[in-house]
Amino acid sequence: MIRLILQQRQNLWLACLIALLFASCDSYLDELPDNRTEITSERKVKSLLTSAYPTNDPLLVCEFSSDNVDNYGASNPNTNRFVDQVYSWTDVTEADNQSPERFWEDCYERIAVANLALEAIEDMGGATTQALREARGEALLCRAYAHFMLVNMFGHAYNTQTSSSDLGVVYMTHTVETLNDNPDRWTVAQVYEQLDRDIQEALPLVSSNYDVPKYHFNQRAAYAFAARFYLYYEQWDKAIEYATRCLGTTPEAQLRDWKFMATMTQDATAITQHYIDASLNCNLLLLTSYSYMGLVFGPYRYLSRYSHGKYLAQHEDGEAENIWGSAPFYQPMKTYSGTNIDKTIFWKLPYLFEYHDAVAGTGWYRTVYPAFTSDECLLNRAEAYVMTGQYDAAAADLTMWMQNFVNTTQRLTPAYIQAFYNLADYSYDADGLTSTIKKHLHPKFDIGEEGDMRECMLQCVLGFRRIETLQTGMRWYDVKRYGIEIVRREINASGFPQRTTDVLTVDDPRRAIQIPLRARDAGVKPNPRN
Repeated sequence: MIRLILQQRQNLWLACLIALLFASCDSYLDELPDNRTEITSERKVKSLLTSAYPTNDPLLVCEFSSDNVDNYGASNPNTNRFVDQVYSWTDVTEADNQSPERFWEDCYERIAVANLALEAIEDMGGATTQALREARGEALLCRAYAHFMLVNMFGHAYNTQTSSSDLGVVYMTHTVETLNDNPDRWTVAQVYEQLDRDIQEALPLVSSNYDVPKYHFNQRAAYAFAARFYLYYEQWDKAIEYATRCLGTTPEAQLRDWKFMATMTQDATAITQHYIDASLNCNLLLLTSYSYMGLVFGPYRYLSRYSHGKYLAQHEDGEAENIWGSAPFYQPMKTYSGTNIDKTIFWKLPYLFEYHDAVAGTGWYRTVYPAFTSDECLLNRAEAYVMTGQYDAAAADLTMWMQNFVNTTQRLTPAYIQAFYNLADYSYDADGLTSTIKKHLHPKFDIGEEGDMRECMLQCVLGFRRIETLQTGMRWYDVKRYGIEIVRREINASGFPQRTTDVLTVDDPRRAIQIPLRARDAGVKPNPRN
């Protein structure tokens, strides 16, 4: 199945589109030939939309920008200039399949595919059939998703205080004939307004009528996307509504079966292949990408200078003292230690290789990752419940996630959560290096005083979501939304922090990844830097 999906991504429609949009790789000023393939049937529209999903991912950039990795020092040679730049929040100049530049280009290519499909539907007289209505819904969601990912990487997190002036990205609502028109970047608020329009128009149209629905925006994936979007948009009631539509009346049946995974052969390949299994209820939308995340966060030394090691695990997330006490995970973290390696990780994303020349052994690193899962959707709903003061409902969702992930029958209550987190120290307070499961939160929206019920409940949500999304880049978005400060520190030979090398402060402009150099050279306004 994975091989089939990879092949589907390499199709004629994408080749035609790239010829259309990038006739010159070095100039945004070329006149583009009008050589697009005519899309004149429902079948062709549906075929075109298989190429409307990103094939490059933001996973490595976001994960290495977050507080999920530490620096193991110059004695560990397993790094490169690209990863050094990402980890240090330096504007990236190195070329890489997982670079911000490649993700930027790929997203706009997919946006162009979606727009081409939308225009083809209009040329055929509009969405007059069920198939065309479904295709229009999918195209709108693909366009929205790519813009959503772009604005959350290259812009600051949405908030009602500054987003009307914060730089976002250009929202492309139509295909272009020339690339010499460099429109001004939209503000983050404007991008979110257009996202809202696209999502609202798409949701009534989308279906699950696909040969391989988990590789398309099926209905549940669409609702999960809407839930995450409205959570980030600070529209808590809508986040609850769409998360509930996604999860249904028996959300516990939609979650990942960690208990079953504990009974499987404990082999990295077997576990990671199961993690992305399209038949699982928890996997809502699966995407393939040119990515070496399976190496970086697998049982390998590759790029291991910056790792999620034992110290992070034991003090901040998976193996730290937590609200469930001594109860174990159904699927424990895996530890790899030795000369130049210190990793404590989950087996999640598979390491795949697509051969270009099997004889020469050349090709591309690939992976498959779940862009949306039921488990994340459940925690998004819990956060929205907290923000609307529905603490008992939030505690029920948090209990459901915990009992699914951890071998425990304990039930959480708001009072218990508040008491537990009030006993925990905040990270970095003691000496600027030592960390715990709790960090100071500085969002632009009101969460009350430190120690209040809302703040403590959010600490629980963020801690659970950090474990749930570890190694997928999602923590970076919470770091941005909640103004979480990150201390960059070097780990010594004994596995403990020895010195601080940098700090990402609350309003640090580096929280918005820099616009790629080629786009800036073409006239796109860069993100501010101190």
